[in-house]
Amino acid sequence: MHLTPDSITLWQWGFIRINATLVYTWAVMAVLLVITWLATRKITSHREISDWQNALEALVSLIRGQIRELAGTGPDRYLGFIGALYMFIALSNFLSFVPGYHPPTSSLSTTAALAVCVFCAVPIYGIAEEGLAEYLKHYVRPVFVMLPFRIISEISRTIALAVRLFGNVASGSILAAILLSVSPLFFPVIMRALELLIGQVQAFIFAVLATVYVASGRRAHDRSTGGE
Repeated sequence: MHLTPDSITLWQWGFIRINATLVYTWAVMAVLLVITWLATRKITSHREISDWQNALEALVSLIRGQIRELAGTGPDRYLGFIGALYMFIALSNFLSFVPGYHPPTSSLSTTAALAVCVFCAVPIYGIAEEGLAEYLKHYVRPVFVMLPFRIISEISRTIALAVRLFGNVASGSILAAILLSVSPLFFPVIMRALELLIGQVQAFIFAVLATVYVASGRRAHDRSTGGE
């Protein structure tokens, strides 16, 4: 039993090493590209639309509604980023029923990379909306002493994002593997279904937290200016 797909080496030549995390990440991205192509290749605004387009529109509408509710503003500015995060994590966890597959989200390197993307997105969106000078001011409001605490907060929540997703996905995979070795007939089926459910919940939670963090800069600006 492997605790993480990072430990599974699929090909190595000298110091160049390709592990399962890389391969499964590429596989998930390839599946996402195929699904997107199938959903958009015959996209139309007519009443008669394909099942693929209908499913994609339903998913996009759901994500837009959640972003609007959480961010309290128009969702379109965050839709591409948050939607990509959610779909990647959700599909990564969903494919865990495939024999021999290990979700890349059970690797700390993958979850850390996703968390770093959120960490970088927060100032990018904030600066794009407010400008560099105005965005940086919220780090020292209401007093300059708040600067180190703001920085620690940014770093700690990035670490929390990575560890939370990694811990929940990895623990589900490990528990399912243990039960499979102990009782290979009944319990693994239940645990595999539970693992799939937990994986989708974790994708939703990660997307929700990412939305809250990305929108936090604008909210801080609104509070400091009295909501003008």
